[in-house]
Amino acid sequence: MAQELFDPNGVGVDNGNYFSMPFQPEEAALVLLSAPWDVTVSYGAGTAYAPDAIIGASTQLDFYDAIAPEAWRQGIATAPVDYSILELSQKLRVDARRVIEHLEGGGSTTDDYVIRKIRRVNEGSFELNRNIREQAEQWLEAGKLVGLVGGDHSTPYGLIRALGKYHNRFAILHIDAHCDLRPRYEGFEFSHASIMYNVLHDVQQVERIVQVGIRDFSQEEKNLAEKSGRVIQFDDQRLLEAEYSGRTWDEECREIIATLPEKVYVSFDIDGLDLCYCPHTGTPVPGGLRFNQAVRLLQLLGAERRIIGFDVVEVCPHESDHIDASVGARILWKLCGQTLRSNQEK
Repeated sequence: MAQELFDPNGVGVDNGNYFSMPFQPEEAALVLLSAPWDVTVSYGAGTAYAPDAIIGASTQLDFYDAIAPEAWRQGIATAPVDYSILELSQKLRVDARRVIEHLEGGGSTTDDYVIRKIRRVNEGSFELNRNIREQAEQWLEAGKLVGLVGGDHSTPYGLIRALGKYHNRFAILHIDAHCDLRPRYEGFEFSHASIMYNVLHDVQQVERIVQVGIRDFSQEEKNLAEKSGRVIQFDDQRLLEAEYSGRTWDEECREIIATLPEKVYVSFDIDGLDLCYCPHTGTPVPGGLRFNQAVRLLQLLGAERRIIGFDVVEVCPHESDHIDASVGARILWKLCGQTLRSNQEK
């Protein structure tokens, strides 16, 4: 009945679902999980509130998508948001902040003052990963595509682990300002800055991570990427030099896609975009992709590869400026469309 009453050309209804969609998870092709969590963010906090903010902003979005027309009719559903995740995040964020302040003051992760705090954060992060993995496996087992809305960039780990159970070979297209290849950053095993390091070590089904737009990373991360044999980087400097020398963006996109196998997971950190689109993100870095560049890359990816899942993370909403949530909602919409399109066509 809800679908029969749904008017895609009408006013977006605040029904608690992404894009005001009327679909239940059991009847939709794509299920969206929410992870309101930002315990280990090392600069600006607030991404834990992104799922609710993106749900709100998504009611203002119109449904016509020229690069994936009518794809949404396959069904995009919102899994129930587990707000115990947010409660635990708020509790553990106090411990994490004290650890970070201690380290920034010259302290060590081995100091008595922080040892128990770090342990509590790591134990809580393990529970977050278990929660997301179990949610993802529930819907993957039911034959659904699954996307995740964070939260910080640590949150997709459980989803990626779950996908490793159902796909024995896939790659990650990682759009970000950062490499996220730091081991146990600030003592936190599942830091937002460690997600790709953990995936490399724990998810052997991920044969390659292709990083696009990265522009703020350590020498240690660069060395690890070069030695791993599983990381390919299209950093911001490389992309700029190609543009300045007359290379088209389509040519760059096709070179990026050529490094990817048939099955691809997209991890989209919003700070991979230019700051004009995400001015309040937790760790802002000048440079990055323009919105339409990112959309074109996703469009070509959806045409040539099968997108098996995705995440949108590090959106940090602001109470008086809606741009972050609005852009996050539209990146989410494009990812939904291309994921549905790529699986329907293949």
